[in-house]
Amino acid sequence: MRKTFFLFLLLYFPTIVFSQNNGENFLKKKKEKPPITLYKIISAQRDTTYLDTTLNIQKEYKFNYLRKDNFQLQEFANVGQPYNKLAYDFEKLNLKPAFVAQSHHFGYREVEDMQYFNLPTPLTELYFKTAFKQGQQLDAFFSINTSDQFNFSIAYKGVRSLGAYQHSLTSTGDFRFTTNYHSKNKRYQILAHMMALELLNQENGGLTDESVLLFQSDDNEFRDRGRLDVKFDDGENELKGFRVFAKQEYELITKKDSTDLNKLIIGNAIGFEDKSYVYKQDNPFNGFGDSYKTNGLFKKSKLEDFSIKGYTQFKNKYIGNLSAFIAYTDYNFGYNSVVIFDIGSITNRLKSKLVQAGGTYSKNYKGFEIYGQAAINISGDYEANFLKTGVSYLVNNKHKIAAEITSHSVSPNFNFLLNQSDYINYNWQNEFDNTNKQQLKLRFESNKIAAISLDYTGIDKYTYFTIKDNDSTPTPHQYNDRVDYLKIKLKKEFKYRKFGLENTLLYQNVLSGDEVLKLPSFITRNTLYFEDQWFKKALFIQTGIIFKYYSKYMMNAYDPVLAEFYVQEKEEFGGYPQFDIFFNARVQQVRIFFKYENLNALFTDSNNYFSAPGYPFRDSVIRFGIVWNFLM
Repeated sequence: MRKTFFLFLLLYFPTIVFSQNNGENFLKKKKEKPPITLYKIISAQRDTTYLDTTLNIQKEYKFNYLRKDNFQLQEFANVGQPYNKLAYDFEKLNLKPAFVAQSHHFGYREVEDMQYFNLPTPLTELYFKTAFKQGQQLDAFFSINTSDQFNFSIAYKGVRSLGAYQHSLTSTGDFRFTTNYHSKNKRYQILAHMMALELLNQENGGLTDESVLLFQSDDNEFRDRGRLDVKFDDGENELKGFRVFAKQEYELITKKDSTDLNKLIIGNAIGFEDKSYVYKQDNPFNGFGDSYKTNGLFKKSKLEDFSIKGYTQFKNKYIGNLSAFIAYTDYNFGYNSVVIFDIGSITNRLKSKLVQAGGTYSKNYKGFEIYGQAAINISGDYEANFLKTGVSYLVNNKHKIAAEITSHSVSPNFNFLLNQSDYINYNWQNEFDNTNKQQLKLRFESNKIAAISLDYTGIDKYTYFTIKDNDSTPTPHQYNDRVDYLKIKLKKEFKYRKFGLENTLLYQNVLSGDEVLKLPSFITRNTLYFEDQWFKKALFIQTGIIFKYYSKYMMNAYDPVLAEFYVQEKEEFGGYPQFDIFFNARVQQVRIFFKYENLNALFTDSNNYFSAPGYPFRDSVIRFGIVWNFLM
């Protein structure tokens, strides 16, 4: 709590100082507040939105560790632990292998996730939410424009939670700094940021088989979950990331007024990212097989990635927006030593220099929007490419119809290609083919009718982890047949006076390849709520109940050494209805959240709620928190 209070002072005090320096003493003379639409948030693609301090049901869904709607995810018992996927989007269009420990990347901020700001007055936001036993989570943010041209922001997300089960502590440190500048004539612009992340998880391998039975039987002696035995109590993994990035543009030909037709922009982006993943354990666990060491197990994988891109954009009133780029990437992934077996060896490094090229196109015309995006690796050790094209149409400014086709070919993640560990079973080097995806998306969005989406994805050479027959630990595999995956999602909200019913339903079917891609057939979330304004409209409240359910299926298991999920064929989970009761309120720019999570666990005779085999979901618990925006 001392660290939380110090961070509050660190971020809030400069807000007061800067606001005093910008004008009259606010204690003596209250200035008129600028409209909220002037508090602009700029994405990495330079799309602009503005600060939203309202309270609605979507804010309830996003009030969590990720600050995102996690409808398609299953949380673990402790905050900051991995998420098991209930559905897939396959939206990432990368041209090189992704890093290891993907189960820990849900909260990792990529370049496209960073936000920049343009503000009339200083802005501070504080997010706080209770955690589980001896811990809190805080996300504090401060931003200011020192002039109309220059903005900077600084933010820190800190989480520490002991957890209800033995040896399940989590700790997160996530620091961000951004800056945004444009010249007086706005022809030159630059966005830049720095990001540093540390995500630590104590690992216990899950409950022992005996403890799983005790948990399921709801034995009163083991309501204190710390009394349940876990497989080991000395494992730990940690994901670290550091990145600096800058993107600048200059308008060679600019529009002086609405009669000008053309705009020509040149720009470049440069970035360096350093990632590492460590698994360490005091003593070997027999369930992971033989090990090279008898104690002090430690293995670190590391990625250094440098990239630079040059691009040009041409915008014409009649032709549309065209852009082209060429990029260079130099990456180095691996370990500090070579592994030598009796019959061979495993290298320690995968390095390559990639030259990439691509372009984009977009055009709006009479309600139609046409867009496309393509890129390819011209040279380097790994071939990769993608092509995405789509069209949308706005009907009567009310209903939007959209279709999109994507083709993507890329190498599997680094830990499918190369992995080292002090556990002998976890050492391999593979020459896998590219994974090829073809995807069709259809969308219909209407506030009056509903939001409906249909996604079809076909995958060749799908890669996955699983435990082979007569093995005890997961290894990487590539599926030789085709995976065909269909997903249909419906969202609709009904309102009557002060009551609302928000519904999200998802149906999915793995038409072929269901032995390697296992998902629940049906997911639903339904929220019945009441909202009103109290105390002469000074207080806005929203209260209700959330019901979430997904059908039974062979849920993926979790491996702590890899920090990855793998396919298992022994146990079904799901089919468990979860009820949460919430009460939220808003006073000016303060939003207050209370929730009783997994309420129905209080009334069940047997516990069957799990996040992965051996890893129970959290019990009934009351949690609260706030999001507070200071506008000076």
